[in-house]
Amino acid sequence: MPQIFFIADTHFGHEAIIAYEGRPFAGAAAMDAHLIENWNRAVAPDDLVFMLGDFALAPAPRVRELTGLLAGRKHLVMGNHDRRHSPDWWREAGFDWVSPYPILVEDTLWLSHEPLYVNANMPYANIFGHVHGNPAYRDASAHSLCVSCERVAYTPITLDEARARMREADSRSPQSSPAVG
Repeated sequence: MPQIFFIADTHFGHEAIIAYEGRPFAGAAAMDAHLIENWNRAVAPDDLVFMLGDFALAPAPRVRELTGLLAGRKHLVMGNHDRRHSPDWWREAGFDWVSPYPILVEDTLWLSHEPLYVNANMPYANIFGHVHGNPAYRDASAHSLCVSCERVAYTPITLDEARARMREADSRSPQSSPAVG
């Protein structure tokens, strides 16, 4: 049965992101090769990958090459760097489906590039990217999960893994602990 995966902020071809985010690669070519290898090790041809923005900063032929090298059906929720092109451009570059806006899946799961406001009184959770390794944002909470590639070992994670990370974060939060006294 096909699985659903998430990843954000791959920044294929973006040499400067290595220094900006302290990525452990000698250059964009090494980073791209590592990301492709990890993606294809995790994702099967029939799986669905939600790419939550900032896919590539590369010329159009390279973007088309990259989408062709990556396994699975690819859906793009556009990030700030992706908006330099239209949704049609990204579809022509190899994405099966593209949205310039956050989307709702699985009835309560918001997928976005930038984090959305959700709280414990809402039935929603948000899977997002954009913040990379910024310590002002937690990796996970009961209602949110950052899938910037730095936080998911440069590998797409499954919906089951995403839910497990949010459950684990919920079980560690102070409000879910029994009162002492």
